[in-house]
Amino acid sequence: MTDSPLGASFHVDGTEFSVASRHAAQVDLCLFPKTGGETRLPMQRGPDHVWRVKAQAPAGTAYGFRADGIYAPDRGLWFDPAKLLVDPYAVILDRPFRYDPALGVQGVDTSDLVPRALVTDLPELPLTPAHWSKGGLVYEVAVRPFTKLHPDIPEAQRGTVAALAHPAIIAHLKALGVAAVELMPITAWVDEQHLGPLGLTNGWGYNPVAMMALDPRLVPGGVTELRETVATLHAEGIGVILDLVFNHSGESDRFGPTLSMRGLDNLTYYRHAPDLTLINDTGCGNTIDCAHPVVERLILDTLRHFVRHAGIDGFRFDLGSILGRDAWGFRREAPLFKAMAADPWLAGRLMIAEPWDIGPGGYQLGHFPADFLEWNDRARDDIRCFWRGDGGKVGALAAALSGSSALFAHHGEEATRSVTFIAAHDGFTLADLVAYRGKHNQANGEDNRDGHNENHSWNNGAEGETSDAAILAARRRDLMALLSTLFASRGAIMLAAGDEFGRSQKGNNNAYAQDNAITWVDWQAADPVLLAHAQALAALRARFGVFQDTAFLTGQGDVAWLRLDGATMTVSDWDNPQSDSLVMVLSTTDGKTGAPTRLAIAVHRGDAPAPLRLPGRWLDALASNEPAPDIIAPRSIAFLIEAA
Repeated sequence: MTDSPLGASFHVDGTEFSVASRHAAQVDLCLFPKTGGETRLPMQRGPDHVWRVKAQAPAGTAYGFRADGIYAPDRGLWFDPAKLLVDPYAVILDRPFRYDPALGVQGVDTSDLVPRALVTDLPELPLTPAHWSKGGLVYEVAVRPFTKLHPDIPEAQRGTVAALAHPAIIAHLKALGVAAVELMPITAWVDEQHLGPLGLTNGWGYNPVAMMALDPRLVPGGVTELRETVATLHAEGIGVILDLVFNHSGESDRFGPTLSMRGLDNLTYYRHAPDLTLINDTGCGNTIDCAHPVVERLILDTLRHFVRHAGIDGFRFDLGSILGRDAWGFRREAPLFKAMAADPWLAGRLMIAEPWDIGPGGYQLGHFPADFLEWNDRARDDIRCFWRGDGGKVGALAAALSGSSALFAHHGEEATRSVTFIAAHDGFTLADLVAYRGKHNQANGEDNRDGHNENHSWNNGAEGETSDAAILAARRRDLMALLSTLFASRGAIMLAAGDEFGRSQKGNNNAYAQDNAITWVDWQAADPVLLAHAQALAALRARFGVFQDTAFLTGQGDVAWLRLDGATMTVSDWDNPQSDSLVMVLSTTDGKTGAPTRLAIAVHRGDAPAPLRLPGRWLDALASNEPAPDIIAPRSIAFLIEAA
């Protein structure tokens, strides 16, 4: 394939339309003038299997493609000229996707059902360094739920990307020390087939069709809205990461809709078994073939597009192991990874992998290239299990706090690439983690069968909502301990939006189809005590750079592990399944004074207060340097700074 641009390339003397399809017999460009109707222009196949045509189509012209050829799904061929197809390189769509059964029926024309791409002429931004600090706080945001109920945001702006630039949101982010917001998918998606009959819609966006096109429901102002929001956040020192889905598309399995890549060249864009059935390493019906040169180019061009035209600082890859898969499995040295690292627009961007998929050998935590950070679900589970009270977890907690070196040193690396988190969009919220022993997904219409069954959760004596003051106090105490653990973890950490003040989904741990009060963040119900605690932790993390340092701890003067009585932890302490406490003492620099000092993080999971006796003089780092307590409260973490 040549390096000439794909998609719609606008020029003053006409627009060049290009689309890749090796197996089509004919591809037509379909133009939709504002006066109505459809004009079809035959495209010409080049030796590189790219179809091209030039047309008088000014910016704003609506277009799509139709591809003809053999229709034989058993042979991996889905050519049907009745299907209007969205350009894989579309940047702006004139409407959102809407699922209709006719989208999957051969011979039924879908021109009135499928969105049309719009010709665009976008300005290119200068290449600047990414706004990101390696060990910073990533704040995971579902755009619509995050701002839908915010009282300070104008109603017309709620639920959109533009709302993230509102002063109230920026103030909130800065008080938490957010280094970058990670936006859950904002590119165009289609609802899953089963949701309509249940009266549900996909509210998360993890079912994409057009990889570059922004969904008009979330970004009605298109690329301009995204670019302006990013610029506003950059001015406040906050980066922007896009959560992108390159592992599957909304065209789903054999019975799914034909919307874009399937109709253009199914055999090129999707992975197939030897018998030409679709491989499903994603659990979503299909698997995008990231090892194919056409798809590799589409992914690279998508990433470049968001950097060049919107100033995006980085990307999180859903089911990221798919990016490194070929016919032989996952490869850390996959050509796509190498191309990303070598590209001048992408080198230096933050890359975060969800390091697993459901295919053979799909769990790859710790095995991505050195320039990737990785979601650390091992730390997530170990932290949850420790605070739940599972025995023998003190060592696992220490590993999570110190950056999980055993997981990230496989390839000779000397620094952690962990993104430590305790809760994310997928699973319980932090508040539900301490209020529900089991999932409550009945609203999803699948008889509570969907979602994870093992959440390592607990309910403090009552399942779900309660008015019992003692139980509510116990839950707040546990939430404060969990937040303290997260903010005390070394390297990059991630917080799901709203977890800092007690956001609940009523026990739903798979709320992707709940675009309603279940997922909408209730700002009026925010717990002020919990929020103040999170903000104090953020200030502490900013004050002591040791938390954002990513180098592995060596034990050679940089860290000491003590018991609450000040004695050094022994092998028997680590191995004792009844151990419920430890003190991590870190050598660091005090950002307030610039002087070297030591910081102690005392962790106590026990249900009763315990004496705290550290050698030397210590101050309470969270309480304006008042004298350190000599008793540590049950199920809590104390932060102490050594007195000068």
